[in-house]
Amino acid sequence: MACSDKVISYSDLKSLLDQDTPDLVLVDVRTPEEVAKGKIPGSINIPVESVKSAFSMDEDSFLTKYGIEKPPLDAPHLVFHCQLGRRGDSATETARALGFSSARNYAGGYKEWAERESH
Repeated sequence: MACSDKVISYSDLKSLLDQDTPDLVLVDVRTPEEVAKGKIPGSINIPVESVKSAFSMDEDSFLTKYGIEKPPLDAPHLVFHCQLGRRGDSATETARALGFSSARNYAGGYKEWAERESH
């Protein structure tokens, strides 16, 4: 399996957000303290250490806790990100191990997003 299918670029993520892609689930795996300083619009916060338990929940529990529907195992646009990419990669691997076969990591993370969006 090529590594590239596990990573999404800034431009690809930006176009999914700009097109208001209905099945995009963008998960910020940073700490709530980090998220409070800024986040990618439309993302939900599930800290990296909670990813396994969150994505193991039943649909109702997930919806109640996170305010969105739990993505299906074959969700085409399940994207994780952190600040720099390491935790996002870890979360992506966790989700894939749980059966979310198309999960991807936005490797540039919030750092790249914030730099590009501020110009």
